[in-house]
Amino acid sequence: MLLEQLSDPDLDNWQPVQDKIMRLWSQSGSASADLLLERGKDALEEDDFGLAVEHLTALTDHAPDFAEGWNARASAFFRMEEFGLAMRDIQRVLVLNPSHFEALTGLGYILEQLDNPEASLEAFRLAAGLHPHREDIRDAMDRLERRVGGTKL
Repeated sequence: MLLEQLSDPDLDNWQPVQDKIMRLWSQSGSASADLLLERGKDALEEDDFGLAVEHLTALTDHAPDFAEGWNARASAFFRMEEFGLAMRDIQRVLVLNPSHFEALTGLGYILEQLDNPEASLEAFRLAAGLHPHREDIRDAMDRLERRVGGTKL
C-alpha cells in the first residue's frame, strides 16, 4: 500500500510515492468533478481565492464524498484567512480520508495561526506519522516543540 510505503522513515525515494498518492486522491471518478477541481486549483494558483471558492463549492455540492474537493476549498479559505471555514472543511476531509496528511498539515498551520501551539503540534505529529519525509512538517514540529517545551516523538 502506498501510504504504508510513505510512512516508512527509511524510504529514500519518497517523492514518487507521494505523487502517486496525490494523483489518486485527485481522481473523483467524475469528469465534471475533476474539471471543477482543476478550475479551483487553477484559480488558487492565480491567487483568485473567491473564484477558487466558487468552483470548489460547486465541487463539494456535486461530489460531497470527494475529500480532495473539501481539502482544496480549505486551502482557499486558509489563504483568505477564513480559518474557521478552513477548519470546517478539513474536518470533512478527515472524516472522508483520515490519512490525508495534507489536511492534517493544513490543520496544524491553522491552529498555529490561532495561537493554539499544543493542538497545532499534535496535528503536525499526526501528519508526520503518515509522511515523515516533509521538511516543512519537521520544521513546524521543531518550532512548536520549542514553544511548548514538548519532546520529540
